[in-house]
Amino acid sequence: MSAKPLQEPTFLILTALAAGPQHGYGIITDVERISDGRVRLRAGTLYGALDRLRADGLIEVDREEVVETRLRRYYQLTATGGQRLADEAERLRRNAEVAARRLRSGGRAAYGFAGDAR
Repeated sequence: MSAKPLQEPTFLILTALAAGPQHGYGIITDVERISDGRVRLRAGTLYGALDRLRADGLIEVDREEVVETRLRRYYQLTATGGQRLADEAERLRRNAEVAARRLRSGGRAAYGFAGDAR
């Protein structure tokens, strides 16, 4: 695929939405959970990314509701977004396989991992 690799936060946002429609706060907490706390999105970062993903046709608004006088907007993956996420997951899987294979075939000693006390 010729598409540029996704940045990790974008990949995680799409991954969160792969489970089904979510609103902004739900996406923020899901991304933190998926990443084991490594990625913590701020609201401004999230909504900028959501706007860009909508413009790219990867996500769309599922529905809106008013909760305590505030608008809550739910987002979902489009078919294009689901395919883009699947393609990126496959690209990452292939890269990880190559890295693991090279480490198993002698790379550990070559890169100073042999005898590592960890």
